[in-house]
Amino acid sequence: MTGTDTPNPAGQRAGDEPGIDRVTDAGPADPAPDLADILRKAEAEVADLRDAWLRAKAETENVRRMGQSDVTRAHKYAVERFASELLPVRDALEQSLSAGNATPEQLREGVELTLKTLAAAFDKSSIVPLDPAGEKFDPNRHQAMAMIPSSKPAQTVVQVFQKGYLLHDRVLRPALVAVSSGPGEAQGAPADGGAA
Repeated sequence: MTGTDTPNPAGQRAGDEPGIDRVTDAGPADPAPDLADILRKAEAEVADLRDAWLRAKAETENVRRMGQSDVTRAHKYAVERFASELLPVRDALEQSLSAGNATPEQLREGVELTLKTLAAAFDKSSIVPLDPAGEKFDPNRHQAMAMIPSSKPAQTVVQVFQKGYLLHDRVLRPALVAVSSGPGEAQGAPADGGAA
């Protein structure tokens, strides 16, 4: 025994202390099952994530298809409500054609009623006529067909050849108009004195 050696009471091995349970080293067989278990768990998690991804991808594709189908239906049947509003107008026109011995007054009355029915259909569909007589010329809503010398200020609509129409705020058809070239030209002033 050396000076640093301590006696081993009760036959204990070196490194053993009384009252402490000794952990036995299982050796290299223990880590392998742990790695295999970790691998199995990781593979299961990957499979779950892949399944969730495939489900999400399928759901996204279904939503895309349904959206595309909705857009197709909307385009196909967009005018359905307006078309149903026009059917009474067609019926009235067909009835007027079948009235063989109607007087001019009766025909006029029928046309006026048909026009009222058409105007009601336009109102329900937010189609508004543009009749811009006396208004300032607006190139977004009016199409100038002529410049006319007039006592009205330049760029004022002085004559409407054909009404225009708006659908909500969008121009369906611009109004065809004649625009004032200003009061100077009406009195024989040079041609360049008015319109811009």
